[in-house]
Amino acid sequence: MSLPPKRPSRIPAAPRPAPNKPVDGKPDAAKGQLHPRNRHQGRYDFPALIKASPELAAFVIINPYGNESIDFANPAAVKVFNRALLKQFYGIAHWDIPADYLCPPIPGRADYLHYLADLLAASNGGEIPRGAQVRALDVGVGANCIYPLLGNREYAWQFLGSDIAASAIDSAKAIVQANPGLSEAIELRQQNDSTQIFQGLLDSAERFDLTLCNPPFHASAEEASSGSKRKWRNLGKLDPKRKLPVLNFGGQAAELWCTGGEAAFVARLVAESAEVGQQVLWFSSLISKAGNLPGVYSALKKAGALQVQTVEMAQGQKQSRFVAWTFQTPEQQQSWRKARWS
Repeated sequence: MSLPPKRPSRIPAAPRPAPNKPVDGKPDAAKGQLHPRNRHQGRYDFPALIKASPELAAFVIINPYGNESIDFANPAAVKVFNRALLKQFYGIAHWDIPADYLCPPIPGRADYLHYLADLLAASNGGEIPRGAQVRALDVGVGANCIYPLLGNREYAWQFLGSDIAASAIDSAKAIVQANPGLSEAIELRQQNDSTQIFQGLLDSAERFDLTLCNPPFHASAEEASSGSKRKWRNLGKLDPKRKLPVLNFGGQAAELWCTGGEAAFVARLVAESAEVGQQVLWFSSLISKAGNLPGVYSALKKAGALQVQTVEMAQGQKQSRFVAWTFQTPEQQQSWRKARWS
């Protein structure tokens, strides 16, 4: 997923509501607005970022709009930039990933979590449930461990992160262990069967208030590479004199592509979710391609989902969304809230 340099915004940053409160109204996705609680409103404050992370200074450039930015086609710059954001905004002092692993755009990842918090608030009398009583499952946590890090720092939620790659789990564990206090809040677990998502991973007694997933959205390595070239062209960086990364923001096979692409993966996620429907309050998944939504809805109907919500999000010119679903009735949802969040 590419994160283009920010344009000057004519829309002032929305004031952040109290941390326990959901959003009043919705940001205008058509205007590229982030969630009101997102810490990354407006332009980046590079002097402040550099003060906290001096290594970033070597990567700062002036973009075509005359603003300080970084070269988002440089993997080393993106990694250092992410490290600076995590340190300044979330108190994550130690963060690193192996070469060629997915380096995520943090503002967009944070948006997903804030909207999920609003989803839980709707089942909790308008109050966002916080603290260790809320447990989330990140399907495909990746080497970067980004969702558990942000979710714990923003809402003090507990996380289980799963992945099929041992190297990704090892990297995520190294991040967690390097930051005091995270080991008690974030558990990492490898899914040893690449054909399964929940089966063989979860104990029958485990309960999760939500699941989240950033599915592999390409069907092949060739498709992923083609997508990166298209993004470099859109960013004006497809210079034949310059050697660019094959994949923007990096990414290993399981992170970026699978047989059948996003549509096939989410269809499998939906089908398996029905088998553990009483262990989870809300399932969710990012859907990068709007054209995949009809197939997702069809799969959810077939699986017997009782409630489905689609939440639109935006980050600058990038449009995205996630679909959330539950197999629990309104009465069961209220019983869940009383048993776990009271």
